Amino acid sequence: MKILLFGKSGQVGWELQRSLAPLGELVALDADSRDLCGDFTRPEDIAETVRAVVPDVVVNAAAHTAVDRAESEAQRARLINAQAPAALARACRRLDAWLIHYSTDYVFDGSGSAPWTEADPTGPLNVYGATKLEGEAAILASGCRHLIFRTSWVYAARGGNFARTMLRLAQARTDLSVVDDQVGAPTGADLLADVTAHAIRRALYQRDVAGVYHLAAAGETSWYGYAWFVLDRARQAGVALKVAPEDIQPVPASAFPTPAARPANSRLNTAKLRTAFGLHPPVWQTGVARMLDEILGDRP
Repeated sequence: MKILLFGKSGQVGWELQRSLAPLGELVALDADSRDLCGDFTRPEDIAETVRAVVPDVVVNAAAHTAVDRAESEAQRARLINAQAPAALARACRRLDAWLIHYSTDYVFDGSGSAPWTEADPTGPLNVYGATKLEGEAAILASGCRHLIFRTSWVYAARGGNFARTMLRLAQARTDLSVVDDQVGAPTGADLLADVTAHAIRRALYQRDVAGVYHLAAAGETSWYGYAWFVLDRARQAGVALKVAPEDIQPVPASAFPTPAARPANSRLNTAKLRTAFGLHPPVWQTGVARMLDEILGDRP
């Protein structure tokens, strides 16, 4: 089997290089790749890359994920999140190749408190969510065989993330305010990558699993709860923090205005994924604790 991976240098792409390697020949590209185009601002060149490689599976981990910046550069966001995936999907359809694509909880409006199912009506609040939804629609319309995984609150030990930010602030400040009215499940890039590899193996001999799936860690928390967990683990690991537990204050999202509106309810119902693939995503605390062990193990 030959797999073509786009976005190899991102958080998810980095983990996918590990999880996909045992499945067969892996061609991994990013925007700076030279011999083959991995630049999603050039959709037709991306499609030409697919035609040149002739893969059995294309995995797209490339995206415009700067949510606030997308508000001021909507055209670029649409090019990367919608038009390039559309070109990929058409190329995959011609080759009868599978397309694996990642989407987001931001396709929903964040209302209510029930976890979103794949059948629920969408209603993105911002440009990022709208362009990701447009990309989903283009893939569905192409008729290619596909797996679209919607996820939320993605993190990885590699690079910057929410946990690192909280640790840095808690070592420099005596008080912290963290948003408590947005709820979701922090989901590790390693979990996304491992589930993807499993799903590809299943899809190759069970074509009827094609479709849209919600993929996130189990359980739920707010950003405040997430921060509390991170800092509590850090204290237990002996990290010197200036902020005391009682000085971490929950605040509404309105306390931190941003160019792009965020959904309050980012809960995702993963029952369809669990049934189709026989998988049971672990609770979010498991992955975050593992990530923290890696981060804190690297500290001076």
